[in-house]
Amino acid sequence: MFRDRFWLSLLLSIPVVLTSHMIMDWFGYSLHFTGVEWVGPILGTVIFVYGGHPFLVGAWHEIRARQPGMMLLIGMAITVAFVASWTASLDLFDVEVWWELSLLIVIMLLGHWMEMRAIGQAQGALAALAELLPDEADRVTSSGDIETVKIADLAVGDVVLVRPGARVPADGTIVQGTAELDESMITGESNPVSRTEGDRVVAASVAADGSVRVRVDALGDDTTLAGIQRLVAEAQESKSRSQVLADRAAALLFYVAVAAAAITVTVWALLGQADTAITQSVTVLIIACPHALGLAIPLVTSISTSKSARNGILVKDRLALERTRKVDAVLFDKTGTLTKGEHAVTGVSAVDGNDDALLALAASVEADSEHPLARAIVSAARERELAVPRATNFRSMTGRGVQADVDGTTVAVGGPALLRQLELTTPDELGATISQWQQRGAAVLHAIRDGAVIGSLALEDQVRAESRAAVDQLHKLGVRVAMITGDAQQVADAVAADLGIDEVFAEVLPEDKDSAVTDLQKRGYTVAMVGDGVNDAPALARADVGIAIGAGTDVAMESAGIVLASDDPRGVVAVRRLSAASYRKMLQNLWWAAGYNLAAIPLAAGVLAWAGFLLPMALGAVLMSLSTIVVAANAQLLRRVDLRPEPVSS
Repeated sequence: MFRDRFWLSLLLSIPVVLTSHMIMDWFGYSLHFTGVEWVGPILGTVIFVYGGHPFLVGAWHEIRARQPGMMLLIGMAITVAFVASWTASLDLFDVEVWWELSLLIVIMLLGHWMEMRAIGQAQGALAALAELLPDEADRVTSSGDIETVKIADLAVGDVVLVRPGARVPADGTIVQGTAELDESMITGESNPVSRTEGDRVVAASVAADGSVRVRVDALGDDTTLAGIQRLVAEAQESKSRSQVLADRAAALLFYVAVAAAAITVTVWALLGQADTAITQSVTVLIIACPHALGLAIPLVTSISTSKSARNGILVKDRLALERTRKVDAVLFDKTGTLTKGEHAVTGVSAVDGNDDALLALAASVEADSEHPLARAIVSAARERELAVPRATNFRSMTGRGVQADVDGTTVAVGGPALLRQLELTTPDELGATISQWQQRGAAVLHAIRDGAVIGSLALEDQVRAESRAAVDQLHKLGVRVAMITGDAQQVADAVAADLGIDEVFAEVLPEDKDSAVTDLQKRGYTVAMVGDGVNDAPALARADVGIAIGAGTDVAMESAGIVLASDDPRGVVAVRRLSAASYRKMLQNLWWAAGYNLAAIPLAAGVLAWAGFLLPMALGAVLMSLSTIVVAANAQLLRRVDLRPEPVSS
């Protein structure tokens, strides 16, 4: 609407400006043809009615709502200029301002067009993401054949084939295959990530290499992409404290402008200069148009929201983003946040010293097990590219371990309960190593062959490589880092020591996690809670800023003010950086917009008339536009803020 009205109004304003007597006097030319004196009134009226319509309607809505603001000020300014111009055209007053009226409306239309365009950028970016979804998918039938179907025809539980270079059509879980997936459109992470059987994948991600078969878990509005779109929409609709301040300032400015205009008219009229009274009162209203003030916050909001969404930071609550800059304590949930939430083999010790053979043997026994520790052992053997022998007669012993026949011998793998059942003890040569593992809180499994322990394996929840970088960067910002977990104290202490964490809350029940947040708050800290699970929701809600990581559970996302689409904890640092930059730009824009009005209104009223300076209406319109340009340009600098995570040190 603003774009179309702008271009037509701009086209019509050209002859209005060229035929203005004031412009002709300034530039020393003349235009004389029949009806030249009616170009301004006729085209100016068209511009007022057509181009000024959105402002007049907006002014009427503000009057009805009894909430005076920018639209009412603009509406008053153009209406007074329109009436004054017609009185001049009818030779009632000598105040011809058709060209100023036309350019004022054109400038206002341009400013609002730019504002609406900027505010729509985040939704536009996400709409573009939605368009990345393929129109069709290759569905695997019950007989194993491949059929091409429309996305709308997919159902939860269907298995789809994603070929190399193709996009994943829906959220799901890989049931077969391994591939590097480009998830940058969701997480902001430019490097492809490896996904294999059992891993979750999101719609619109691209299989860079390899093909995978994915079981569909979510479609349409239930997908991660749809959730991101909803979150950004909420962020655009939510008001920050700065926006509330700007709204109040705009309302206050209305009363200031009306009072200043009334005083201007009265004083100049008493001085016997009715023409000057009208001209300068209109100039006051033009100067007072809080266009820059109205643009100051929405433009920063739209740019920061769009930029954050492109970098995997989803802002649900603008207030949460503003508060993040004040955070001086970050409380991380351990499992799934600082760690991957899945075990990996971190130590292998064989009695005979052949650790690879021990790992291959254990992987052979565990190959048919679905236990997470079993999968970790099999994955470790695969990563080392070991030759894993084939096992037979697999048997699971609930709560103790597993057993199978390998190369004619019976091999069992299990924990302390299995040793107690078989009345076995670990060999002395393994004692010191196992003790070190246990002090770190590692889970220890033992391999038993022919009634003797032949070695042991340590498995631990993997610490994310990015976690150490996140903690280090937060420390550089002067932020205290704490960790909370339901794990045993020694497990928590080991992770904390590895990452350099300042404080640990261990052995905490899920329902008591919010108590740790309260404890930190009572000590005077502004706390950000970072978690990914259902049991983190109360703590996320209790914290000054709740940050859900990894686009985790719906409950966690609903309780958090900010959601990180990726599972990279370095995103917390990016959020704080964005918070500080956004708030800084908002304040700069507010000070400039408000300061400009405070200085310009007295000049427009004529306080320096005694010194021979009277601010022309045209210059007032130019200054008003310049203020808007400064605010818009300053907001654009926010795009330069680097939200990319710093590289992980090896």
